Amino acid sequence: MASFKFNNIYLNDWLTLMGPLESNSKLKKIDLKMDDYYFGEKTFEKAEAKMQKVVIEKILEKNKLNYNNIDLIVGGDLLDQISATSYACKEMPTSFLGIYSACATFPESLIIGSMFLNDKNIKKVLGITSSHNLSAERQFRYPVEYGVPKPHTSTFTTTAGISTILSKDEGKIKIESATVGKITEMGIKDANNLGAVMAPAAARTLYEHLEDLKRDVDYYDLILTGDLGCIGGSIFKEYLNRKYAIKLKKHLDAGCELYLKSQETYSGGSGPACLPLVLFNKIIASKKYKKILIIGTGALHSKTFVNQKSPIPAIAHAVSLEVI
Repeated sequence: MASFKFNNIYLNDWLTLMGPLESNSKLKKIDLKMDDYYFGEKTFEKAEAKMQKVVIEKILEKNKLNYNNIDLIVGGDLLDQISATSYACKEMPTSFLGIYSACATFPESLIIGSMFLNDKNIKKVLGITSSHNLSAERQFRYPVEYGVPKPHTSTFTTTAGISTILSKDEGKIKIESATVGKITEMGIKDANNLGAVMAPAAARTLYEHLEDLKRDVDYYDLILTGDLGCIGGSIFKEYLNRKYAIKLKKHLDAGCELYLKSQETYSGGSGPACLPLVLFNKIIASKKYKKILIIGTGALHSKTFVNQKSPIPAIAHAVSLEVI
C-alpha cells in the first residue's frame, strides 16, 4: 500500500516569495515579492538560489527560530542536480535532504518531512522548493531570448520560492494522510503538452488514495491538482471518469487558478512553486475549505530524453490536509 496516515503532524507556518507576474495574478495574499527576475543577482539561477535562501531566513525570523532549532531541511527545485536548493543551503549548519519529483516536489517534501517527524529525535523539519521561469525555460526548452513560439498546450513556469515548517506542535494545518504516487507513462513525447503527460498519473494517485483509505471523493471539500494547467485539468477529469468512474465536482487546478487571462500564460502555470503558491495564497487565504487533498504532478523528463524522442514518464503525490 502506498498510502499512509499520520498522527499529530502539523504544518505550522509557511512563507512565499513570488515573481513580478505572480504578484499581479489571481492570488489573494502576498507575503514577499520580487521586482524583477534577477533579484539582485547576475544570473537567473543565482536568483533562484537567493529566493530560497530568503524564504528560509524570513520564515525562521518570523517564528523566532534559528538553524539550531531545525533538525532537517527537505527540498528541491527544477534545475540540474537540484542545484538552486544546494546553493541556497550550502552555508546552513543543518542536515539537508535533497529531493526531486519535478513539479510534485512540494508534496513530496511534506510526505518525507512528516515521516521523519515520527522519529523522536526529529522535532522540526523545514521544507523548501522553488521554480524560476527563465532558468527553467533555458534548461528544458529554449532561452526566452530566442523568441520560440509555443503551442496553446504549453504551461508557464511559475517564479516563486516557498518555505514551510513542520512539527508535532499543534499548528494551522494538520497533515492527515498521504499517498506516494507511481510512475505513469502513456507514450506521450510532447514536452509542450505536459498537462496531458501528467493527468493520468494524477488520476491514478487519486484513485489509489481513495481506495487505500476507503474514502469517497466527496470526503474532501476540495481536490487541488498541481500544475496540469487548464487543458491538462480537463484531461484529468475526463480520464478519471472514463478509467475509474469517478466524477469530480470539487476540483481546481493550481496552474489554471494562478494567472489572469490577460497575462497570456498559455494553458496556465507550472513548476514546483505553482501548487504551494496557490494553496497558501489563494485557497487557504479564502478560508472556504477545511479538508483539502493536494495532488502535485511532475513530468520526469530531461532535455536529453526529449531530444531522443522518448516518451515522458510522470508522477503524482497526494497529501491530505485539514485546516484547523
